[in-house]
Amino acid sequence: MAEYLLGTNALVFGSSRWRSKTENVEHLRSRITLIESDLRDLSSVRGLVEAANPSHIVHLAAQSFVGASWQTPAETLSTNIIAQVNLLEAIRGLRINPRVLAVGSSEEYGMVHEDELPIRETNALRPLSPYGVSKVTQDLMGYQYYQSYGLAIIRSRAFNHTGPRRGDVFVESNLAKQIAEIEAGIREPVVYVGDLRPRRDFSDVRDIVRGYWHLLERGEPGEVYNLCSGRAWAIQEVLDFLLRLSAVSGITVKADPARFRPSDVMVLEGDPSKIEKATGWRAEIPFERTLSELLDYWRDRVRKPPR
Repeated sequence: MAEYLLGTNALVFGSSRWRSKTENVEHLRSRITLIESDLRDLSSVRGLVEAANPSHIVHLAAQSFVGASWQTPAETLSTNIIAQVNLLEAIRGLRINPRVLAVGSSEEYGMVHEDELPIRETNALRPLSPYGVSKVTQDLMGYQYYQSYGLAIIRSRAFNHTGPRRGDVFVESNLAKQIAEIEAGIREPVVYVGDLRPRRDFSDVRDIVRGYWHLLERGEPGEVYNLCSGRAWAIQEVLDFLLRLSAVSGITVKADPARFRPSDVMVLEGDPSKIEKATGWRAEIPFERTLSELLDYWRDRVRKPPR
């Protein structure tokens, strides 16, 4: 997001905590302003917003890993909900009215039946994870603050997106990392997997952040928009594609019980027609390219681990 905004000549501010990982933005340090802030503390958030005095806000901060939300449901709920309450209350308290993008997730839709596909913004919200519940709360909170206080909040529900620098807890990145390590000879030729049946609507993260900016510029406050490609990949298909790219043949695939969840959303395939009509945005980068570049990223990281 920061890279994209810098390309538009925007003045970019970001929040960080003293223990935040900053490896993905180190190359931007001289071009952005990072302000130490904990979004779970209202006074800290007020200081952040006052210092930045923003015209536009992209609220991306969250505990964003579905798997972790099963292990720490209370932390996921409190972090994601309280952080957004504090942000919106800081905006109200300072009597400013920037355009705000409340970033939601396709996990809000949860249980979806085949006759409800592709998923539109009017689909029922039936989340199946603590993370999904937290994002539904953030989503509806954005609507409530728009209606109650007139804040210029646009809501998005982004479907799965990935690319180089994606954290290795996320399935497609984890698979790519395992294959890169096998190629480097630092692990046995076995890829460990969870459930390979779920189907996800993947986009490239560079397309998604472009969509976020389109919504901030042209989206209608109070409305909600899907960001998605309109095509779903089974996790099995993602794995098969990455294995075909590998320089090592004969890699074994083994199920790891620790990678399975108590319940999982089996299919998330979205309809992007609303955002296309409102802003002209659509996903453009082929997912095959995204996966190839993700694997190359991990190959480079394995050869030159970060200091």
